[in-house]
Amino acid sequence: MDLKKLRVEREKWMTWKNIAPLRKALESLDSVSVDISLADTVTVSGVFDEVKIYETAKLLMPWRKGPFKVGETFIDTEWKSNIKYNLLRPHFNLKDKRVADIGCNNGYYMFRMLEDKPKLLVGFDPSPVYKTQFDFINHFVKSDIVYELLGVEHVEFYEEKFDTIFCLGVLYHRSDPVAMLKQLFKGLDKQGEVILDTFYIDGEEEMALCPKGSYSKIPNIYFVPTIPALKNWCLRAGFSSFEVLETNITDAGEQRKTEWIEGQSLEDFLDPNDSSKTVEGYPAPQRVYVRLIKDKK
Repeated sequence: MDLKKLRVEREKWMTWKNIAPLRKALESLDSVSVDISLADTVTVSGVFDEVKIYETAKLLMPWRKGPFKVGETFIDTEWKSNIKYNLLRPHFNLKDKRVADIGCNNGYYMFRMLEDKPKLLVGFDPSPVYKTQFDFINHFVKSDIVYELLGVEHVEFYEEKFDTIFCLGVLYHRSDPVAMLKQLFKGLDKQGEVILDTFYIDGEEEMALCPKGSYSKIPNIYFVPTIPALKNWCLRAGFSSFEVLETNITDAGEQRKTEWIEGQSLEDFLDPNDSSKTVEGYPAPQRVYVRLIKDKK
């Protein structure tokens, strides 16, 4: 696969009529001296044109992952992504490692990962809107993070093999989950690891829910496995080790509607009379976080 040619083609996405005004807004941002805090809220402090910062951030909606604060503008994103990050934080050390974040959105997790001083940090997400949000924050942070307008299907062809790949909230969007897991496997160096997050349903049997139409109002959810079924998928993809790190139930404290998104959020996706079910009658979303190892030492 010719990734250089693909990059050139996808860079043209930034000139689309709905994206070009966003890019122009970024070009008008001033360069100022700032202080950076990579805590739960990724914070950029400095002397800004506060009106311009607020208006630019609003122009870049919807903001899904965060939160961020630039000057006095607090971007209260739909997801309190710090909850997931802090849940996973005890389970990894990225010092001097080559790291990829698949489906990186606006880069919130990667900004947080900078504290570990990885050797290389690459985000994969084929969204010009999320790339523009990343560029807005990184205009001030000035990190060396590489943001690629590529998807999980390109990881195995990437110029680098990775020591750690994060793949959070992607697997259930793929119609062939085992094929996607194989792509992650091929993107790893020897003894590489994947930190994976996906929906699951309770049960000891090796089975999966296959929603007829949508799941929690999300149309492109194909399979929601039990943990034993997920383990089988991962072993079939070639991984030698499958370790459950954490499980949790998504609630309104983590995902909710704010002024920084458009449309609905979790409260609209669940049965109003029974929060243990989706509006379609399926079990409500709960997540399992696992570590997959390519080769045991």
